[in-house]
Amino acid sequence: MDLDNSSGGVDVEVMDNLKEPLLKPLDIDNKDKRIRTVKFKIGDIECASCATTIESVLGKLDGIKSATVSPIEGQAAVNYIPELINARKIKEAVEDAGFPVSEFPEQDVAVCRLRIKGMACTSCSESVECALRMVDGVKNAVVGLALEEAKVHFDPNLTDTSCIIQAIEDAGFGVELVSSGNDVSKLHLKLEGVDSPEDMTIVRSSVESVEGVSNVEVDLAEKKVTITYDSDFTGPRSLIRCIEEAGLESKVYQVSLYVPPRPREAERKHEIQMYRNQFFLSCLFSVPIFLFSMVLPMLPPYGNWLDYKVHNMLTVGMLLRWILCTPVQFIVGRRFYVGSYHALRRRSANMDVLVALGTNVAYFYSVYIAIKAFALDKFEGQDFFETSSMLISFILLGKYLEVLAKGKTSDALAKLTDLAPDTAFLLSLDDDDNVISEIEISTQLIQKNDILKVAPGAKVPVDGIVVRGHSYVNESMITGEATPISKKLGDKVIGGTMNENGCLLVKATHVGSETALSQIVQLVEAAQLARAPVQKLADQISKFFVPTVVIVAFLTWLGWFIPGEFGLFPENWIPKGMDKFELALQFGISVLVVACPCALGLATPTAVMVATGKGASQGVLIKGGNALEKAHKVKTVVFDKTGTLTVGKPVVVNAVLFSSYSMEEFCAVSIATEANSEHPIAKSVVEHAKRLLKTFGSTEHVMEAKDFEVHTGAGVSGRVGDKMVLVGNKRLMRHNNVQVGSEVEKYVSEHENLAQTCVLVAVDGKIAGSFAVTDPVKPEAARVISYLHSMNITSIMVTGDNWATAAAIAKEVGIDKVYAETDPLGKADRIKELQMKGMAVAMVGDGINDSPALVAADVGMAIGAGTDVAIEAADIVLMKSNLEDVVTAIDLSRKTMSRIRLNYVWALGYNILGMPVAAGVLFPFTGIRLPPWLAGACMAASSLSVVCSSLLLQSYKKPLHIQSVSNGKFA
Repeated sequence: MDLDNSSGGVDVEVMDNLKEPLLKPLDIDNKDKRIRTVKFKIGDIECASCATTIESVLGKLDGIKSATVSPIEGQAAVNYIPELINARKIKEAVEDAGFPVSEFPEQDVAVCRLRIKGMACTSCSESVECALRMVDGVKNAVVGLALEEAKVHFDPNLTDTSCIIQAIEDAGFGVELVSSGNDVSKLHLKLEGVDSPEDMTIVRSSVESVEGVSNVEVDLAEKKVTITYDSDFTGPRSLIRCIEEAGLESKVYQVSLYVPPRPREAERKHEIQMYRNQFFLSCLFSVPIFLFSMVLPMLPPYGNWLDYKVHNMLTVGMLLRWILCTPVQFIVGRRFYVGSYHALRRRSANMDVLVALGTNVAYFYSVYIAIKAFALDKFEGQDFFETSSMLISFILLGKYLEVLAKGKTSDALAKLTDLAPDTAFLLSLDDDDNVISEIEISTQLIQKNDILKVAPGAKVPVDGIVVRGHSYVNESMITGEATPISKKLGDKVIGGTMNENGCLLVKATHVGSETALSQIVQLVEAAQLARAPVQKLADQISKFFVPTVVIVAFLTWLGWFIPGEFGLFPENWIPKGMDKFELALQFGISVLVVACPCALGLATPTAVMVATGKGASQGVLIKGGNALEKAHKVKTVVFDKTGTLTVGKPVVVNAVLFSSYSMEEFCAVSIATEANSEHPIAKSVVEHAKRLLKTFGSTEHVMEAKDFEVHTGAGVSGRVGDKMVLVGNKRLMRHNNVQVGSEVEKYVSEHENLAQTCVLVAVDGKIAGSFAVTDPVKPEAARVISYLHSMNITSIMVTGDNWATAAAIAKEVGIDKVYAETDPLGKADRIKELQMKGMAVAMVGDGINDSPALVAADVGMAIGAGTDVAIEAADIVLMKSNLEDVVTAIDLSRKTMSRIRLNYVWALGYNILGMPVAAGVLFPFTGIRLPPWLAGACMAASSLSVVCSSLLLQSYKKPLHIQSVSNGKFA
């Protein structure tokens, strides 16, 4: 029967049916996390018996828990056990029954992002990776220490996010799901008037029935609903309207947008507050301990009361230090015990182990001294309670400052995220495109094909196309292009950019996570998670770092204690109030707590985070540490010609006839043949030929080319009427045995020497005429090539154009070497030849027909990619067409790798120099020793210094500034 949302004249049975979801929720035992659900569309369902047949077929399969087929919507929801059957077999069973399947999720590998809490050093991130890879079904897992996130690829038939989260928690780390699956578009809504499970069921069923909705999550307690949908089929306003119309006459559902807090920002604030509070709490006890142990005893008579005996040799000062130190050791320092427990349980060791060992040795030895002083009337001993408490306080201070500094490493990315405006003006147009209404809405409510008004001085809300108006738009915040770009009818605009003067009407083409801004953020986040090869050094060291430190600390204690017992060093070396054992113990504790694995672990990821964020803010999108590391080694840059070294907008400057054909006939066959080609030169030929026809007063009539064929790197061919037409270069003519006479050769040679490309047109085996096409060289090209030479980088041009034109352009800009008349695969071969000679090669192309070469190169740079930030072939995406960013990308990578090396020098140098000093190497000669609390302060300072060193990349300036002279539209 037909179900509608009208409330009039419905009986109880219909109302009950309306409360049921269209696809009834399957009765799944929540405890069984191995049961999965797959939903898909089924065609050719004509009646309820068809649905019953499909359910029966599926029910017979081993591993199927339940199957529900809706004859109205033609949709199926199947509950199955992945260990017994997979989704592909379910699809095959339905198709074998004679029903076509569509909209089937063909995803064998799912992706989820997780936020990991509690990672302190590289050892922790390796432990998380190890735990994830042990989960059955996990294909790959990458954990970013600085970003505190993990990206996991897994088989959804074998595992799910709950199993992955459980594995991380079992390893001793906190975890939070950031995203799962594609999460193409999500809408978060707050509901009013939803007071019962029945109401929520009605809301769920009404939303699930909307085409394009893939998932609905409801929270009755908070009255919230989260909808995942495909923006090509529906949008936020349509979904809100659907929920509002779902209420019956006795119920009115009110819906409002809910903006969930940014998880990373909220987590960062919580972490900063937690460390700050713990530091202040530890200071509350540590400062009095410091006063009682180091200050007041030096100021008699103010400190005399601390020497009063409580019982036997136990003094008031010792008792107070014991009482005040205990909360610091076991309450404030609890995090070190928990971290050590989980680390040791997974058979690894981290900073927590070192801190817990050092503080426990100091504390429990001090307790031993205190008990012995209480029990004996003749005993002298020095406690180290101040060592334990002050050590913990300094480490917490260091972590607090480190978290503050790490928060600034992603500042550039946060600024990008905040570029989009909060509201936009939505217009309603009549059939004659006249504005009939204008309302201000949240940008989250914008749907595809909406017409939006962008006033002067306002930000463009989403990506779109200008449908009315003319203005200049400042795109510097996205592309780094300082000069405002002219925008007119048909031009693309990018969300987050600033409209300068005129009023624009824009048709939304990309919304939500599909906008250029969102894709840039996603690309940079993925880059920050990717691990640079140089980080392998820290990973290798971290495996044996902590055990080595523990052994060295023990040997240090023995190295001081045994010689002391045998009198191998003078008594005056031992400080007043200490004995030989205590001196040796202090040296051992200092070695334990001075070593810092954290600084090594943060050396690379923090620098990569800052560099990728800084690059993104200047229009250079670097896809991870691997691309950064390869780019700094580049010694040869290979340039494509058209659209890279040249403007990429060819213009016909001359047309000539070499036969008896009239200009009208010549233009007509050229238009018919070239109209099917997407090449920029072909488009310029078509435009010029059309203008010539109008000049001669000829009425343009569309002729169709049959048997059209593209000859890669040579031209095109086709049959126009009864004539066979070839349009292309001399290579195409020779390949088809078309004779090129001396007159034609002379014409071609003259124009090629002027850096112009000649497009020959042959009709029925004879050359009818030619077009001379020029593509102006970019004004900054010569300066960029010159600057690359100053960086000791060789420049090479590889083009499909003829040798004469290529050589003329190369001479104009200063290119070292030229490879001409090369097809796309030939470009890749040339790059491989260069690599065989031991060169690190970067390829710069427009990302259209240069994909093979971009992939083959050590570093592929897609220039002028514009909103197409998802180019898979390129390692680096240069947002604007200005060649200066080639220099920027290489220079930034060199600066970043230099900073990473400096970080490693500092981190390794600190440990190499700090540990011997802490072990007392200088003590016999200078009397200098490092008390444990000061060693702990040094350890905290080392991590902070590495993060601050990476932050200096925020001040990076482009080495080459070229003012753009073109106001070309964003490509």
